[in-house]
Formats: sequence, structure tokens, C-alpha cells
Amino acid sequence: MKRSHFTREIIELIVITLLLFVVIRFIIHGYHMQSANMQPAISTDAYVMVNRTSYMLGKPQRGDAVVLHYPPDTNIDVMGRIIGLPGDTIKTDNQHVTVNGTVLNEAYVKTPFNPEGHEWKVPADAYFILNDNRQMTDDSRNWGPVNRDMIVGKAVVVFWPVNTWQIINSYPSTYTQIKDQP
Repeated sequence: MKRSHFTREIIELIVITLLLFVVIRFIIHGYHMQSANMQPAISTDAYVMVNRTSYMLGKPQRGDAVVLHYPPDTNIDVMGRIIGLPGDTIKTDNQHVTVNGTVLNEAYVKTPFNPEGHEWKVPADAYFILNDNRQMTDDSRNWGPVNRDMIVGKAVVVFWPVNTWQIINSYPSTYTQIKDQP
């Protein structure tokens, strides 16, 4: 009787350990923010929890903060915010970003800045990603729209340092007025 109880406990411990391993390895990913591209909301040296499975069930949305493979060097991961979806037309001038004819009122951007006016048409299965710190111009304004397979996952929570803990806002009210392209 005692032997079967002990065996059951060992099996339960192994199953729990495997479940934790799967969750940590394949679903949740910790990302160490090493640049100022998402300031002021997310500080340099913060740690962010990224949900790797969030886009298995749904599509990326405008406003989502995402971690992606850096297009010039896919061995490096960076963070940005999805501004444009497949089919969208993005226009910039020196101070504004326009999506499908709607000028964005981006409360999360401290200093609006675009080095030059430009227009992009986001291709199918690609996304237009900008930094919140617009003075850091290493984003889709430089490398163009990013293919879906470059996105690692949705950034969900800043968990370190503890005094900066926060759920990452996707600012849905900023994007509700945008009409999807036919």
C-alpha cells in the first residue's frame, strides 16, 4: 500500500515538473529590455514577460507591444509596437503617423519624430512596427514591414525591477477609429 502511494507521488512530481518546463520553455519567454526604444513606458534594463503562444489563436493587433527578431540580425530580439496590419497604408511626416487616412493620437509617444515623410503599403502576412521612443528610428521606418514569422510573441507584463511592475498597455482607444483596408 505504501509503495503505490510513493510511486504515485513520484509520477505526480514528474508530471508537474514537465508541465512547468513546457510552460516556461514554450509559452512564456522572459525578455531583457536593453535599449531605450520603448521609453517612457518601459525603461532600459527592464525584464518583460512575453507570451509566445498569443498569436497561435489570434492575429497580432494594432497597439500590441511585441518582441521580434531584429531584421538586420535575427540573432538579436528587439521590442516595438504594431502600428500597421496587412493591407494598411502607413504615412509619416515629421510629427505624425497616419494609418489608412487616420492620424494617430499616440499618448504613449513622448516626442513625436520622423526623420522624413514616407509612405508604406503593408504586404500580406506582414506588420508595421514602430518604437514608442520615436527618436530611436531603428524600426519599420528603416527596415520596412516585418513578416509575421519574425514576431516572437506579445509582450504582456514588465516584471523586473519590481517597482516598475505593470501590465503593458496596448492603447486600444488610439486605434479604434482606423478603418481596415478592403
